[in-house]
Amino acid sequence: MRDVAIIGAGSTKFGELWGQSFRSLGIEAGMKAMASAGLSGEEIEAIYIGNMSSRFIKQQHIDALVADYTGMAGKHVASTSIEAGGASGGVAFRQGVMAVASGMHDVVIVGGAEKMTDLDDDSVNEVMNGTSDADWEAGMGISLTSLYAMIARRMMADGIATREEIAACAYNSHYHGQFNKDAQFRKEIKLDTILRAGPTAEPLTMFDGAPISDGASAVILCPLDHAKRYTDKYVKVASTAQASDTLALFQRDSITSFGATKAAAAKAYADAGITAHDIDVAEIHDDYTVAGVMALQDLGLYEKGGKAFLDGDTKFDAGKIAVNTSGGLKAKGYPIGAAGVSQIVELFAQLTNTADNRQVPNAKYGLAQSVGGTGSAVTVSILEAM
Repeated sequence: MRDVAIIGAGSTKFGELWGQSFRSLGIEAGMKAMASAGLSGEEIEAIYIGNMSSRFIKQQHIDALVADYTGMAGKHVASTSIEAGGASGGVAFRQGVMAVASGMHDVVIVGGAEKMTDLDDDSVNEVMNGTSDADWEAGMGISLTSLYAMIARRMMADGIATREEIAACAYNSHYHGQFNKDAQFRKEIKLDTILRAGPTAEPLTMFDGAPISDGASAVILCPLDHAKRYTDKYVKVASTAQASDTLALFQRDSITSFGATKAAAAKAYADAGITAHDIDVAEIHDDYTVAGVMALQDLGLYEKGGKAFLDGDTKFDAGKIAVNTSGGLKAKGYPIGAAGVSQIVELFAQLTNTADNRQVPNAKYGLAQSVGGTGSAVTVSILEAM
């Protein structure tokens, strides 16, 4: 297996982008990634696209659509779309890495895109609830938000995290979001604002969940020993791992920890030859604040994830493991298919020292965790500065 490098990365703005289509967003992110790598597009041999649901734009066959509107169809470039709920982008990235590592392709582009705001809120929530078990959860009227609310209540009852510590995950993301020019929300918010906001599912409020968003992200991959042919600014993919769990939350032994995250993290750390203590910056899947708290603990980054958020240990300038310096899904935005790829884009910036006013000093290792549903699909990828 060959070592793999990321040689380019790009993202659109995230948010309610009424004036842009799914097609234009994908093209913009792809062009930015290719410009970052110094490519013309002729070098691309394969496309991997993370897209959670074609129902948002009423268009099937997303892989062909992307190949067509990026000009790759005329060259008959292989294009593949990947759906894994919220982990769609993370799984697409892993597929791209494996394609290059295996020697099947030399230069590939991995993208993620979603155009969610063309549907009304009820329709969007119906699509998102489909990432849970249709028979035993969504079909019984249990929303994705209420499932995470159950997790939050159990964590609070078991003394794993307080309500304030769970809310502090959102505070951390919004603190960082103010520094990201492409984030949907660029304003710091107070902890009390999160706690006193309108309820969505007890004990969670409207500030405990990521927003409905449009946006796209893309990265360019090639063999590590080819990277300098294209650019002097690149990072190594130290490892990427994937794990799964039951689709329904109630079927698991514990709902306060995601076993798939632990399994994927253990594999990723072993393959990279490091431990959690070596990570300098992490992009974790905080579609709900309680998921962010669990992630810190399941990944081994902090023993008490909620306390780390509340104490400010996760800020980019705290001198500890920085978390969600992009603003996370909560403040940067959550165009679902793009989420996992956008995490890689942020880590690329951090590890190439181009993250501007949110730069983590001397960052060497970055970790990205992408989650589908309530932890039924998880990817963990580790990047290394070169």
